[in-house]
Amino acid sequence: MSSATLAPVRTASALVAVIGNPNTGKSSLFNALTGIRQQVGNYPGITVERKEGSCRLEDGEITLIDLPGTYSLAAMSADEQVIIDVLSGRQAETRTPSAVLCVVDASNLRRNLFLVSQVAETGLPVVVALNMIDEARQRGVTLDVPGLAARLGVPVVPTVAVRGEGLPELRRALSEALRSKNRFTPVAWPPAVVEARGIVADAAARSGRTCSDAEISRLLFDVEPPLAFGGMIEARARAHQILEGAGLDPVSAEAFLRYRHLDGLLGGVAKAEPTPEAARPYRIDRLFTHRLGGLLVFGAFMFLVFASVYWIARPVMDGIEWLFGKLGAWAGAALAGHPMLESLVVDGVISGVGGVIVFLPQILILFLFVAILEDSGYMARAAFLMDKVFSWTGLNGKSFVPMLSSFACAVPAIMTTRTIEDPKARLSTILVSPLMSCSARLPVYVLMIGAFIEPKYGPLWAGVALFAMHMLGLVVAIPIAFFINRFLLKLRPLPFILEMPPYRMPRALSVGRRMFLSGREFVVRAGTVIFAISIVIWALSYFPRPSTPNVDKSAALEQSILGRFGKAVQPVFAPAGFDWKTTVAVLAAFPAREVVVSTLGILYSAEDGDENAALKQQMAQAKWPDGRAVFTPATAAAIMVFFAFCLQCGSTMAVMAREASWKWAGFAFVYMTTLAWIAAVATYQIGRSLSG
Repeated sequence: MSSATLAPVRTASALVAVIGNPNTGKSSLFNALTGIRQQVGNYPGITVERKEGSCRLEDGEITLIDLPGTYSLAAMSADEQVIIDVLSGRQAETRTPSAVLCVVDASNLRRNLFLVSQVAETGLPVVVALNMIDEARQRGVTLDVPGLAARLGVPVVPTVAVRGEGLPELRRALSEALRSKNRFTPVAWPPAVVEARGIVADAAARSGRTCSDAEISRLLFDVEPPLAFGGMIEARARAHQILEGAGLDPVSAEAFLRYRHLDGLLGGVAKAEPTPEAARPYRIDRLFTHRLGGLLVFGAFMFLVFASVYWIARPVMDGIEWLFGKLGAWAGAALAGHPMLESLVVDGVISGVGGVIVFLPQILILFLFVAILEDSGYMARAAFLMDKVFSWTGLNGKSFVPMLSSFACAVPAIMTTRTIEDPKARLSTILVSPLMSCSARLPVYVLMIGAFIEPKYGPLWAGVALFAMHMLGLVVAIPIAFFINRFLLKLRPLPFILEMPPYRMPRALSVGRRMFLSGREFVVRAGTVIFAISIVIWALSYFPRPSTPNVDKSAALEQSILGRFGKAVQPVFAPAGFDWKTTVAVLAAFPAREVVVSTLGILYSAEDGDENAALKQQMAQAKWPDGRAVFTPATAAAIMVFFAFCLQCGSTMAVMAREASWKWAGFAFVYMTTLAWIAAVATYQIGRSLSG
């Protein structure tokens, strides 16, 4: 389809695709235009995330669809293939867009317009958002915006998405584009390319396919074209012979000719005169990306993050513990005449959910630091740095990005592996990402450290222990990735190309929004999954009731379904120092790791006083039949190590199965559980021998 065949559309029925290179502020602009009127799901039949939102214009409301960030329409991954399918109208249950909003980095105009020129060949009306115009000016870039718009033939609107600047003008430009046709200045292909494109187009037409100019470019230039039809291979071979006869390499011809075209359009309207002030912030990269110094800085940052998570949150946690303690005491007094209902409410609901909610301040602080490091531009430096660490395993720095995201949650981290082009590298990254210590493991660490490390060794070593537990997964993931890549997947070494984003001051609104959404997700989990599991655990620990009256809670618990089951399985975990109650907590925590704390709270009947302190006290007083303490620093370390490695998360397994297969999800569960058991046993046995 050519641009002349596309008629203007009514605004009310319009779907506008938002596209751009990574690090252009595309998602920020999408959020600014749509606000909270967003829906997130998956494209039918595939796992790539689909994000839509409504945007109000002067003459109606349109729907924006946020496409994955990409540098080119030459599909190298699942994300990029989705972009082509959406723009061409081949994506199931997604109507063809009426226009395209191209978000470009104003300080890197030449490279960003490469994608814009490819998109314009679809024939769809195009609007260019010249984003981060303030940063471009600070870096010495001067732009003649009206002149640029005239050269390109499309509306060009300067914006600063994070501050909402230029949004009214952008909305007006979208309204006008929906009533207009595509007038983007096309690439002036040389005669050899025109002939080669004609050969490919004719072959497609003979197979009953009508292709846009953009699809013809993909058929001609891509190494692996997105379309397949009879005679395509022969047509491409003849077309490539024509290009080679004209002295053009079929692989690099598109980039050479497009950039030559763009250089002509940008001449005189875009000037770059870097200033010393603009270059000053980047001097610190000599330290941040240094092979040794960068690792020391990265370690220092991570220690600061996790030590702060432990120290700063303590006063708020104490307040939450006090609140739930009072709530439990009030509920117990109000239900004193109904022992079963009292036990359900106090031991099941309040102790279960309250024992997890107490960790909300630490979750929020963790996401605060992660958001600051990402928004400031440091995370890209960390990925570049870790490429040197990962290279010998067969992975590269691109795999570190989802692994680093796993410190917050493995589920979205595994989904971000879609940007890894090599299927084997993507699978390997999926298999090792859950080894990172996510926020769900944090309650386990804090409980054990607060009960058995801090009282004996002090707050400094408590912070060190928390930092060590978070680094443990990363350290172990590297040799495991080597083993998987070398012997299982036989992955070849991969190159790594990364664009360093500019340093930016994190925006309070953006950071606050991420903290709120993460905290809300944690609370929802505590109010649904953990609540439900707490009720089940309470019921299994309450029934059957002993026939003998006035039996104490401990004896009644041992006779319950849960007690009998835990005692039957406990010998498997005995070498790790786990008693039957800890064994039950481990088994009950499969759907969600956070449940282990609430389960222990129920099993140890920690409803008196504040929740966390009561549980710590009950655990510290627990004894084996021979009088030995059940919990020692060695036992606490073994429990933390077990949870550092085990795959106790139903959500993670489900998304692993969806992104890879149930076979690989099962493999991950088996190898991680085996590793967790071996590491826990070794930790306990070594710790006990050193202390004894």
